[in-house]
Amino acid sequence: MPPRRRSASGYRGVRRRPNGGFYAEIRSGDLRLSLGTYDTAHEAARAFDAVAWCLGRPRLQMNFPDVRTLQQALDLAPPPRLNSAQDRAEHTALQHRLLVAQEDERVMAEWRRRHPEDVAYEQEYWERRREEDTRRRCEERLDRRRRKALACAQADLVNVGGRSFFTEEDERWFDIWLSTSDDTDDDGGADDWSD
Repeated sequence: MPPRRRSASGYRGVRRRPNGGFYAEIRSGDLRLSLGTYDTAHEAARAFDAVAWCLGRPRLQMNFPDVRTLQQALDLAPPPRLNSAQDRAEHTALQHRLLVAQEDERVMAEWRRRHPEDVAYEQEYWERRREEDTRRRCEERLDRRRRKALACAQADLVNVGGRSFFTEEDERWFDIWLSTSDDTDDDGGADDWSD
């Protein structure tokens, strides 16, 4: 008898789908019986075994040889998946969105082919924006450094017994904790108090 072949899922007759589900089918000569897609490989293997029992397959060709009767295999098999109207509507909506996205990509490729000067202008625009953003971030970092240096100088002055021109409730005291590191990128809106 040839050795048992197992798929990558670890079960006979069960294959992993690209979407993360598991597909079960039984093949016998020219017969190819699809058992559907399941959430886990274990469920798909249980469905495979239930149908294998119904077809009279030997227990050696099953995934769970400890199952001794057809009724036990049917009890352990997952219930069939039901495709409701809502499932079909969601699938139709996703297919429509995919078609729209594909058509949008096709139209944009055609537009780029017909209007290379607009493409060049757009690339120049985004390059200018990146340069302006970099310049703005550098100016903001320099401002934070100045504010922090001023606050630290005032704190040092107070620590040696001098008098600061900051009042006790002045918010500029908080500038001592500003981050001024060169290797931090713009954090996209996080506050200046985090490092």
